[in-house]
Amino acid sequence: MHNQLASFEWSATLYNSKFMKAIFYSTKLVEKNLLIKANRGKHDITFLSETLNTDTCKYAKEKDAVIVFTNDDVTAPVINKLAALGIKYIVTRSVGMDHINLEAAKKQGIKVANIPAYSPQAIAEHAVALALALSRHLIQADQQCRVFNFCLDKLTGFNFYGKTVGLIGLGHIGAATVPIFHGLGCKILGYDTQTKDIKNVEWVSLDTLYRKSDVISLHVPLNSETRYMINENTIRKMKKGVMIINTGRGDLIKTTATLEGLKSGKIGYLGIDVYEFEKGLFFEDHEADEVRDPILSELLKYPNVLISPHQAFLTNEALHEIVTQTIKILNRWDRVSIKI
Repeated sequence: MHNQLASFEWSATLYNSKFMKAIFYSTKLVEKNLLIKANRGKHDITFLSETLNTDTCKYAKEKDAVIVFTNDDVTAPVINKLAALGIKYIVTRSVGMDHINLEAAKKQGIKVANIPAYSPQAIAEHAVALALALSRHLIQADQQCRVFNFCLDKLTGFNFYGKTVGLIGLGHIGAATVPIFHGLGCKILGYDTQTKDIKNVEWVSLDTLYRKSDVISLHVPLNSETRYMINENTIRKMKKGVMIINTGRGDLIKTTATLEGLKSGKIGYLGIDVYEFEKGLFFEDHEADEVRDPILSELLKYPNVLISPHQAFLTNEALHEIVTQTIKILNRWDRVSIKI
């Protein structure tokens, strides 16, 4: 999708039986037809490509519900403005809710709901795809081949067979990652705040996982305990040349610490689908920007770094589940699990 300043807006009020007036912020073109089809004319829905913020919340006037995504601004000032406009419900088209000030919503009497789970395989497969692409230098190989350079000198990779993979967080996504790495012949170490009955996982302490893993993949929600869990101190505990994969939330990793780890060689590979400072950057086209994010620009200089723009969820199957569950929440507010 091109620059979101050229925003699109259309109304799905094509049918008569309306239950709720809702506005979708940060709507992607790939969601359009799926959302209209899932809605089936039940609700009066307006779609905006703009993100929700203090300026754009005015478009929620006379609506009942606001539907957001991970990079929308759902902080206290925005929630207070939404409440003044009469908003009663907020739905996020994501599992994570770290972008929403739940206390502010509670004070304003606004009910908040999330998507409990959707295609964990989509994110799990993307995490493994990042790992495999890094291990075999596929991006560099493709770039060389496109200019007819077929030299192999800097393309030596490694087998995953026999390697130790540490999975931090074994909820739906982490658990879906286990059989993929196990199928590659990896030994899998797992850490979670709750021990679960998952086959082919050796449960260890976080320090042991850091110390023994060749590959570390993050699958935990962002909260006060997990923010910056990958930092200077934890990186020092890891093997030299460790691979770190993050398809969770950008703030799980202190980016400046990974830059130092890359410079020293402590981190051998870094694959991220999320970025600490992605808000206002990811999901939009910034190719023409004269000034670019300096930290991200520095990361992109490393051939052993692979970055994707928060697209791990972006499969046909996952999108279908997200839009279907979003409309179901609008249909059945009294019967969904409300987070307040």
